[in-house]
Amino acid sequence: MEYQLIKLIHIISATILFGTGIGSAFYMFMANRKKDIHAMAFVVKTVVIADWIFTSPAIVIQLLSGLYMVHLAGYDLSWTWLKWGLILYFFAGICWLPVVYFQIRMEKMLDKAVKEKAPLPDLYWRFDFWWIMLGSLAFPAVMVIFYLMVMKPT
Repeated sequence: MEYQLIKLIHIISATILFGTGIGSAFYMFMANRKKDIHAMAFVVKTVVIADWIFTSPAIVIQLLSGLYMVHLAGYDLSWTWLKWGLILYFFAGICWLPVVYFQIRMEKMLDKAVKEKAPLPDLYWRFDFWWIMLGSLAFPAVMVIFYLMVMKPT
């Protein structure tokens, strides 16, 4: 029963993490392509809030619940599917940390541009480029993690 409860928590947190991540990415990407500063400011601010409320806790819950399930099930962390799952988890995290920094900086640039009725600095669009690149690396890593955790290939 304990394993099933932890598994449920793990699945719910994975759903929150993936859903919030893909939803935030979609809306921010689309708002930035439209180049409507007011819409961009609202979306980026909302994405930053969503990362604090949903994404960050889900990332922690994923690791802790996953490791606890490994312990409860008696799995060995040296098993290939677990090892690669953890490697990809940390890889995705390494991609996500700069993305959070970029989003916070982008939010501040947008806020300033709206208040001063000024154009965005070129730095905003460089951050946008790297935000897209890092997200494009993290997304397939998460998809492979899903595969590994469900299929547990030997």
